[in-house]
Amino acid sequence: MENRIPTAPLVLGLAGLIPPLAGAAAVCFNLGHFGLIAREATLLYAALIASFLGGTWWSFASWVQRPSWWLLLASVVPSLAAWAMLLSLSALDAGTATAGLILVSLLVDWRLQRLGLAPPWWMKLRVPLSVTLAVALLVVTFGG
Repeated sequence: MENRIPTAPLVLGLAGLIPPLAGAAAVCFNLGHFGLIAREATLLYAALIASFLGGTWWSFASWVQRPSWWLLLASVVPSLAAWAMLLSLSALDAGTATAGLILVSLLVDWRLQRLGLAPPWWMKLRVPLSVTLAVALLVVTFGG
């Protein structure tokens, strides 16, 4: 099996890092009010990414004739967790918790790949994207 990340997922996945990296840069360069807006926008974007991950997991689950409850449950948890964190936690706590959620999501990704539901290159793509997003979240959370 081919283990190389296809060009389209690689390029589009990297493009998905533009918003959180821009937010981290705005905070690091102390761009005043724009830095505060960038922090909030980055937290919201990370919540969207968590929802997107859940959607990919739901898609993987639908490829099997009888999807398991754990996989279907896991696929709805990221969006619900991100929503709850943004509503109930301070920006500091929401940023830290969402970074943790993004990193923990790698465990589900790993399990999907082990089950043969995700493509063989999946973790090669997911790990750097998740780690970079988590670091950007921590930068906007603690840098502002």
